[in-house]
Amino acid sequence: MLGGCAGTSPADTRAARQAIAPGGTLRAAINFGNPILAKRGAGNQPQGVSVDLAREAAKRLDLPIELVQFDSAGNVVEALKAGRVDLAFVAIDPVRGADMDYTAPYVIIEGAYLVRSGSALQRNDEVDRAGTRVVVGRGSAYDLFLTRELKSATLVRAPTSPAVTDMFMTQNLDVAAGVKQQLEADARRVGGVRLLPGRFMVIEQSMGVPKGRAAAQAWLSGFIEEMKRSGFVAAALERHAIEGAAVAPLRAG
Repeated sequence: MLGGCAGTSPADTRAARQAIAPGGTLRAAINFGNPILAKRGAGNQPQGVSVDLAREAAKRLDLPIELVQFDSAGNVVEALKAGRVDLAFVAIDPVRGADMDYTAPYVIIEGAYLVRSGSALQRNDEVDRAGTRVVVGRGSAYDLFLTRELKSATLVRAPTSPAVTDMFMTQNLDVAAGVKQQLEADARRVGGVRLLPGRFMVIEQSMGVPKGRAAAQAWLSGFIEEMKRSGFVAAALERHAIEGAAVAPLRAG
């Protein structure tokens, strides 16, 4: 059996293999709601940095893989909690941390706000005002973050992150919040809108496993550090033409 990451003993790898995929197949959740992580390519097949990482992990563990497809991070989290998948690619958030254990981040991305061209809003810190309606993908990292941070504005939740801009337009809402790259693509598609400068949050994307699978979390944490150190993550971002995302720094120590 393949030894996995540098410095991992065969015994540790066997324990990780059982902990990560107790059913014998690595069921990896692929979220199309975040285009930085995954999208549908030729023949509607999943592709992206999360797909590449899932396949590489399965290869090193000598496991068959099943890519289980979702359209929102919220649905991914629910599937992991329910035991329908073994591995998730999600943003680190303390609320989700109650039900899953994370690796260190492998990619850092930005959350941005979209407004109409004629909006009086000019800066991110102007959004949190009474009467401002902000639409966000239900259960996304942006939803969880803004639920904690917004004190005066009202959150409106779209079914998925890709549906945010269309709901923003059709319901005449004030602000759309989400992945910067998704909103930039939406702005080109719908017209008459603009992004506020900068970002309102930084999102750390990680691998997550069900709470309590210590051997799984330990092996995957070493795997992620090796994927960053070796240039695997950077090469995947370049191969899939992802702009605006950066490889996360190596874990200290």
